[in-house]
Amino acid sequence: MSLIRAALLALLLGARWAAAAVEIVDDSGQRVRLAQPPQRIVALAPHVTELVHAVGAGDALVGVDSASDFPATVKALPRIGDYSRIDVERVLALQPDLVIGWASGNRAADIHRLRKLGIPVLLTDAHRLGDVARLLRVVGMATGQRQRAATAAADFEAGLAALRARYRAARPRRVFYEVWERPLMTVGGRHWISDAMALCGGRNIFADLTAPAPVVSIEAVLARAPDVIVAADDGPDIAAFWARFAALPAARQRAFVRVDAAALNRPTPRLLDGAAALCAALQSR
Repeated sequence: MSLIRAALLALLLGARWAAAAVEIVDDSGQRVRLAQPPQRIVALAPHVTELVHAVGAGDALVGVDSASDFPATVKALPRIGDYSRIDVERVLALQPDLVIGWASGNRAADIHRLRKLGIPVLLTDAHRLGDVARLLRVVGMATGQRQRAATAAADFEAGLAALRARYRAARPRRVFYEVWERPLMTVGGRHWISDAMALCGGRNIFADLTAPAPVVSIEAVLARAPDVIVAADDGPDIAAFWARFAALPAARQRAFVRVDAAALNRPTPRLLDGAAALCAALQSR
């Protein structure tokens, strides 16, 4: 009888292991295999930290990048560098069983080294508004929080649908989004901020550019004559810079808008708040 019970127990444990095991192809095309939900996670970018919390796996975070600041509890976690340069030795000291990074931001050399050391690395990337829901589901799958992630993703998609319905008849506005002044940088048409503009009648004047953050010239901005100029609240003083160009529609109308950088610049559920604030500002100008 004891042999039978042992065999049944082995079958049960095997079934549980199989149910817990996960295999994911990440946004860099790499296959990531996890035998069980991770207990110690390191996040290499602020949006990753937020996504991990959004799916209910925040308690497993043991380290984050230097810019992670939401939710407030992550400020007490060890820092492992910034998105552009990771302190690999510090990551190793935290003994993670999963590192989640940013495919477009983290240095390829850092990611390669972590993988060579045998640490599973899941890379995420986002280009469109809809990618937030997809990333929630991916992070939920990797962290063993599929149901919480599915709920968070559905809530995000419902919020987007509500914004689209609310601003369906919004008047069109030609918009220049200034990421930085020197060099003069904006967002191209394949960026979620461009999608957020379109959500409420905004037309990105550089939507024809495919680079996510292209450098443009002052002359190009003047030629495309935006009605509104937008910048993040931690970015350049757009009013002081652009007001001197009297021929610019945005300058004549004093149509300069500042938006919450953290809400709009990170592909997380808070992007809904950023998009809603951007829509309200665009339609008030």
